[in-house]
Amino acid sequence: MNRARLFVWLQYMLPQHGLSWLVLQATRVRTPWFKNLLTRGFLKLYTVNMSDAVESDPYAYPSFNAFFTRELAPGRRPIDADPAAVVSPVDGAVSECGALRGDSLLQAKGQEYSVHELLAGQPWAERFSAGSFATIYLAPFDYHRIHMPLAGKLLETVFVPGKLFSVNDVTASHVPRLFARNERVLTLFDSAAGRFALILVGALNVGSIATVWAGDIAPSPRRRIARIAATDLQLAKGAELGRFNMGSTVILLFENRRVAWDTGLQRGAILRLGARIGSLQ
Repeated sequence: MNRARLFVWLQYMLPQHGLSWLVLQATRVRTPWFKNLLTRGFLKLYTVNMSDAVESDPYAYPSFNAFFTRELAPGRRPIDADPAAVVSPVDGAVSECGALRGDSLLQAKGQEYSVHELLAGQPWAERFSAGSFATIYLAPFDYHRIHMPLAGKLLETVFVPGKLFSVNDVTASHVPRLFARNERVLTLFDSAAGRFALILVGALNVGSIATVWAGDIAPSPRRRIARIAATDLQLAKGAELGRFNMGSTVILLFENRRVAWDTGLQRGAILRLGARIGSLQ
């Protein structure tokens, strides 16, 4: 068994939710020596540009999670002001992007899954048939807050329980229907580009997923699909939408013929929050 297959096989065997719960608890401990130990270990593994953050001292944060979800310093991620511009909602790398083949999205080479599965059978799933999608992976060293790609009015928030596989390239290449199997939070907005969905996908060791209007949504003690009470909320382009408490993936969905992706939006492209990735059609 090669290393990639072993890595994936171990994920099937691990108590995914139990392990992720332990990570959630550990990353919110405020005892100085413990949270500093976690931060020091993380900084040995990953290079983090702390000059981007409001607080540049990684040890000044009250917990590891506060460090991990650190706020950006003003001006570090300018938002493209062109009204026709669709901007990246996160810092990250493009896993896949393009046009849907009917109801199907590309997960990785040789792997596809359906919008209907991804959106857990929501009645608005059919809106995105033959539309546009972009899947963006947030590495552990990335900024982990999620922002609006366009100005929009919130219409729906839905929690979908599921597995917690890793969402890196290795796992995406070996676990069928990965993003439709993992725990996730679905958000639906109305905008100048029609309806668009932004899906926050959970992953192994992702302690929780939060939105600015509902706080922590995942994990949920009830393992069933749950619609979060609607709120009358309008968010500007670039406004904070939510955050991953530990890293994961976001998926953007637009309706057919509403958005044209820029030619630079390709698999492997490195994105920065607020930079143009497409245009309204």
